[in-house]
Amino acid sequence: MTPDLAQSGSATLQQPSDSQEPVVVVDDISITFDVKPVLQNISFTVKHGETRIILGPAGGGKSVLMKLINGLIKPDSGSIHVFGEDVSHMREVDLFKLRSHIGMVFQESALFDSLSVGDNVAYRLHEDRLPEEEVHTRVVEALRFVELENTIEKFPSELSGGMRRRVSIARAIITKPDLILYDSPTGGLDPITSTTIVDLVIKQRDVTKTTSLVITHRLQDAFLLARNRFNTETGKVEQIPGNGIDDSTKFLVINEGKVVFDGTTEELVHSPDPWLKEYLS
Repeated sequence: MTPDLAQSGSATLQQPSDSQEPVVVVDDISITFDVKPVLQNISFTVKHGETRIILGPAGGGKSVLMKLINGLIKPDSGSIHVFGEDVSHMREVDLFKLRSHIGMVFQESALFDSLSVGDNVAYRLHEDRLPEEEVHTRVVEALRFVELENTIEKFPSELSGGMRRRVSIARAIITKPDLILYDSPTGGLDPITSTTIVDLVIKQRDVTKTTSLVITHRLQDAFLLARNRFNTETGKVEQIPGNGIDDSTKFLVINEGKVVFDGTTEELVHSPDPWLKEYLS
């Protein structure tokens, strides 16, 4: 475990970290591509310290939703507020500043093949022109957090798919973001490697209490997040005793561009909705 990672935060937002205001507010957004509705009247909120797992069949609009929240695309209608700022109407220069408080983990890792692991992780710090000594210290810290400190001089082509995904997580957390967006972080990985990635997401959640949105296609990964915790004494992820559930982890289920569930783990597993029952089975 790397407690320093949790203690030395990034630049302070206008919205304080202990604010009761939601970090993300999605209000009645819709978007259509080539006359096909992709998302329709989506609304939900994400509170400080909450991990929101976004589930649903492939092609249901989950990744589009993540891009909307990050301001990469704009909705046709509705609004999205992140840290109290309306990203659906922000100028690109203002979005760039806002994104300095957001970490993004892409499904395919999106590493620069021509850069070493260390330089990939340090990329945003170099953009901010931080002193090289501080950059190196923070890169080592972030790579130690994902248990890949010994890969700092390697290149992405020398790493396995799971290792590249872990480097992507290190790059996302190095700025100590106030919000992390995970877009299918276990996509395309085998079950054992997927569990390793989920354990890192749990570790990040429990060590830093960072607000997170996690897209996953794997129900197993979703329920591992909901039913496990990181033990700071042993340094390992373990099941919450007594079939317990992490209170900070909630679910959003999207099907055919619409929200079909928004609530807690208990509410999800006991939902009487026929479609949800079949989906979870």
